[in-house]
Amino acid sequence: MNKNRNARSWVGRARRNMARVMVVALVGLVAVGIASAQDSSDLQFKGGIGVQPISGVSATGAVNLNLVRGVSPAGPWRIAALNVGVRSDGHIIAVGRGLLLAAGNGIGTNGGQKVHATLFCGPAATATSHNSTAAGVALQPNGDFAIDDFLSPLPPVACTNPVLLIRNAGGLWFAAGIQKLEQN
Repeated sequence: MNKNRNARSWVGRARRNMARVMVVALVGLVAVGIASAQDSSDLQFKGGIGVQPISGVSATGAVNLNLVRGVSPAGPWRIAALNVGVRSDGHIIAVGRGLLLAAGNGIGTNGGQKVHATLFCGPAATATSHNSTAAGVALQPNGDFAIDDFLSPLPPVACTNPVLLIRNAGGLWFAAGIQKLEQN
């Protein structure tokens, strides 16, 4: 009878310990899930807009350059596709296709350009810039490129009003990313 009571006591303790382990594991999984859900600081850009250097002409005939966050435009460029991911640690991966001149004698070529990415955070008047390596990566003959780098300085955890530009070493912008707002 004593053996039966000890065995039942041991089984009861084992069940309680197993229940505790499962509760701790469940709490851990919930905490990780909540932390992941709250980490919405990753930014995604899907699609791109090639630069049009002129944004308009004033009533007096003066040409208005297409300045974005104080950055001057290059000549007309087009981009076939752009996908960019920016993680909260500043890691940026940008893959572009078909970034080519859209005017002049060099139309349809890469113009011998190298590009890098700049992420702007904040309102237009006070935006802060965060750059991948300014030396950039060379455009392939068909205008394709890939950037795998870290932004400097590190962008804020909550990047408000994000604008992503693809620029050359001289600082001119060639294309802008279209922010992906919803998850598919």
